[in-house]
Amino acid sequence: MSMLRKLNSKIAATTGYQVRRVPAPSPPKENLGAIPAPRGPRPERPAAEAVGEPVDPAVDRLLERPVFILTSVRSGSTLLRMMLGAHSRLHAAHELHLTGLEVYFKTHSPTEKSMRALGLGYEDLEALLWDRTLHRELVKSGKSFIVEKTPGNAFAWRRIAATWPDARFVFLRRHPAAVARSWHEAVPDRTREEAAERVLQYMEAMEEAHAELGGHILRYEDLTADPAAALREICRFLDLDYEPGMLDYGSSLEGAVLGGGFGDWNDKIRSGRVQPDRPAPAEDEIADVLRPMCRAWGYL
Repeated sequence: MSMLRKLNSKIAATTGYQVRRVPAPSPPKENLGAIPAPRGPRPERPAAEAVGEPVDPAVDRLLERPVFILTSVRSGSTLLRMMLGAHSRLHAAHELHLTGLEVYFKTHSPTEKSMRALGLGYEDLEALLWDRTLHRELVKSGKSFIVEKTPGNAFAWRRIAATWPDARFVFLRRHPAAVARSWHEAVPDRTREEAAERVLQYMEAMEEAHAELGGHILRYEDLTADPAAALREICRFLDLDYEPGMLDYGSSLEGAVLGGGFGDWNDKIRSGRVQPDRPAPAEDEIADVLRPMCRAWGYL
């Protein structure tokens, strides 16, 4: 008889109790509603990858001839996208911020080796993801072409042009001082000087893109002064018939008002009709840093 059994026999005869080993704790039941633990820090990726094979649209892309509006913030892109979205063949989604969709995998991992064997690096996989995201949105709409207008695309035009070699670009300009004024008013904590310097970066990127890619240039002031004429020119550039219903964008299903981060939803936009533009800033209101761009764009 083991020592424990002998001990238990005597304790039981005297007290009526026995000694038992504490059972091991059972594993906690899985909580299907629990928030999963984070996977850990995001692995590093090379700052730049070697240029791979050119994109083969027949193999690598679902989307055909997408339209990108390259512009600065506070330049009227929400108005333009809603008017284009009212066309029967154009789906103009809200700002999608596609370039924030990034792909990562652990260096020297089986995943990396497998993808490399397929000839796919980080940027190749991101391009596939971007293309599938836009194509999914387009298919849901039942239309022919998609329009994307996120202002940050001005800084990613090279990636966009490499991802979709058949993409078409519309460059939406507005008086640089009016853009800076509008952005300062939208965020008063930002000084006028800071607003001017930041919007200039968008405009300089737009100039680089236009010099390299070409495309259709549209001035916001022309869009608000004679929207029908401005839209006819865009439709001609896109090989589409002009549709008068584009002027009444408020009646379009794509005219739903969204929250912040998807565009400018002020009262003018919410009206559903094009409203007159504000008077341009006086010459003495134009920041010195913006004067060369004002001259280049014909505003001075």
